[in-house]
Amino acid sequence: MTGPRPGRFVTIDGPGGVGKSSTTAALVALLQERGEHVHATTEPSRSRLGQFIRENADDFNGPTLACLVVADRHQHVAQEIVPRLEAGVTVVCDRYVASTLVLQRLDGVPKQYLLDLNAGIRMPDLAVVLTADPRTIAGRVAERGATHRFNRDPSAPDRETALYAEAVEMLWSMNVPVLTIDTGTSAPDAVAALIAGRVFGAAKVPKQLPTQGATP
Repeated sequence: MTGPRPGRFVTIDGPGGVGKSSTTAALVALLQERGEHVHATTEPSRSRLGQFIRENADDFNGPTLACLVVADRHQHVAQEIVPRLEAGVTVVCDRYVASTLVLQRLDGVPKQYLLDLNAGIRMPDLAVVLTADPRTIAGRVAERGATHRFNRDPSAPDRETALYAEAVEMLWSMNVPVLTIDTGTSAPDAVAALIAGRVFGAAKVPKQLPTQGATP
């Protein structure tokens, strides 16, 4: 007898204020309505290490925080993500490699250092990157309040948006399918429907990040 078909791995990244959490929740609900087995997760993970990072992120920066974030990712993949994928469950993750390639670069960590830390990591079957006009993002962040120190910099929306555009190019260069969606005028349900339409049509991609940086 053969085992279940491996599940799909979908990641959702983007600047603070673009609606990642709302989109993740809407996508999971939509896929469940369609009869799919879905597991929602997030990074930092809900493990003890992930919780430590959430509670102490303002106390660490640069390579130290980058190493903590990626250590949590390696454990997250091994203990939570891969077992579910192998059981045929679709996994939707709020933040993944693309966020590291942006937030840790904002923190002064070189791109190649981050790629090396993530060497061998399981890559998504579809990487979704949400975006919006920086002014729209700034307004949303101001309305809800900053959730971490990166949001407290007035220039963050412009810088994050630019770095996410670079992260998209990096993912494409690794043959990872990327879906970029402008959430400036779209509700989470509409965004989720667009993603759902692509989830099971995502092309086969490398299952691990190359051990050498594959950026242009």
